[in-house]
Amino acid sequence: MMNVVVIGGSAGALEPLLQVVSALPADGQAAVLVALHQTPDAAGYVPALLARSGGYPAAHAQDGEPLLPGRVYVAPPDHHLIVGAGRVEVRRGPKENGSRPSIDVLFRSAALAYGPDVTAVLLSGELDDGTAGLWAVKVFGGHALVQHPDDAASPAMPLNAVRSVPVDRILPVGALAEAVRHAASAPLEASMPDVDPEVRRSLELDVRIAGGTPALEAGVLRMGEAVALTCPQCHGALVGITEGRHVRFRCHTGHAYSAETLHAELRDATEARLWEALRALDEQRILLDMQARTFAAAREPEREFACRAEEEELAAWTPDLRDLIRALTEAAARRAQR
Repeated sequence: MMNVVVIGGSAGALEPLLQVVSALPADGQAAVLVALHQTPDAAGYVPALLARSGGYPAAHAQDGEPLLPGRVYVAPPDHHLIVGAGRVEVRRGPKENGSRPSIDVLFRSAALAYGPDVTAVLLSGELDDGTAGLWAVKVFGGHALVQHPDDAASPAMPLNAVRSVPVDRILPVGALAEAVRHAASAPLEASMPDVDPEVRRSLELDVRIAGGTPALEAGVLRMGEAVALTCPQCHGALVGITEGRHVRFRCHTGHAYSAETLHAELRDATEARLWEALRALDEQRILLDMQARTFAAAREPEREFACRAEEEELAAWTPDLRDLIRALTEAAARRAQR
């Protein structure tokens, strides 16, 4: 066994990540793994920045390579990073919380493989990827450290975590780096804690799905209670999974969501549908205007009048629809500030 440090973040996480990694002890007693949200076509510059910051050598993880102390393994863009016993896996399983890599996948898999020898660090970011992963780390006896929301460029991710999980410490980045330094050299625990077999089975299934096992065949529908909601990505049926003070969701094709992320996805889908409705109204008005002008040129006033009347009726609906879109976006902005 070895000490394992897993670090996750999103918007605003790069600078604190560099500071944390630069503080790692030179004796290399811990393996460090990083999941940072980035676009799928990102150039993959993070390992080079981490390597220059000091601390341990850093590189993108390779599927199947051994997990060794004194190294930093970074999730490649558009791939989940999964921790196994003595190895790492790099897979393009279903997105979780709309992201690949997912912080939850990294934290959850590390908890299963290394239990109380895991220290999970959640940095700045939006929404709440990482909350369910921190819960798994705590269930298996590991340590959960969170960047203080007041210290984070994007405080939502740390704030959602501390609201839902009994984390060990909430620290500004300087103190957080020092806490990680100590955790990397901490004495190893003697054994894994006793964990409810159903909880373990559910988390193991999560990791298998992230690794590419077909969710339906793996038994995803038995992971939780069926809910009257569908997946925003594939429209598959969702099951709700309650963990401590939070609930998360997974569809039968494998996509996974926290409640906060699912809400955001559904809100975005609602706004998109309203814009589609507005576009359809505008297109009908354009077509009716073309028809009216055609009938006017053909000296068919009754048909021209009918088109103009319908066009005016549709035009009267447009402001209400625009007001609804504006109200939806304003509500989303208020929610983001809470």
